[in-house]
Amino acid sequence: MRYAAVIFDMDGTVLDTLRDLCAAASRALTEFGYPPITLDETRRRVGNGSRRLLELSVPADTRAAAIDEILAWYLPYYNAHANDTTAPYPGVPELMRALRGARCPMAIVSNKPDRTVRELAEIHFPGLLACAVGENEAQGVRRKPAPDTLLAAADALGLAPGDCLYVGDSEVDVLTAARAGMDCASVLWGFRSREELEEAGARLFFETPKELERFILL
Repeated sequence: MRYAAVIFDMDGTVLDTLRDLCAAASRALTEFGYPPITLDETRRRVGNGSRRLLELSVPADTRAAAIDEILAWYLPYYNAHANDTTAPYPGVPELMRALRGARCPMAIVSNKPDRTVRELAEIHFPGLLACAVGENEAQGVRRKPAPDTLLAAADALGLAPGDCLYVGDSEVDVLTAARAGMDCASVLWGFRSREELEEAGARLFFETPKELERFILL
């Protein structure tokens, strides 16, 4: 194997969460008098955490306190509906089982709240992951592109960051991997185009989970 462990991003990488994110954000926005957002708008705005998704979905001059209020409504609603339509991307469970069979430990990190990350990981990938880490500012785990979630996952795996491969689908993932001292594999089935990833400095691309599996296990 090329790496001692693999750490996956969640949204757009192992789980297609777009419809549930769009529905929850739209519901929160309309509760406070703002128009809902489309799937394409959601796709472009996700990746930097829940607050940033909402910030990008209201007028630029919206007060921080108003965004705080929307966020406080959104978080429990999304947690209750985070698995309404969410599902693994085709081939991802098979990729994880192949890595587990090769005794390659795996983890998931995300800018979602830590509780939601752990719940979704257990639902969709039971018994396959060593740990799942989400944003938890109260415990000092900042959201990406801060390297905290990746470093926490590497620490839980008992490995140096440089021994791990990080797999993601966005420009945020490319930057986070660099800050954590990890190689980054950018997948092309997620929320960003190859052009957007290349502009962010991505150099290692994979079109299918099977292609990624062959690379890791070579």
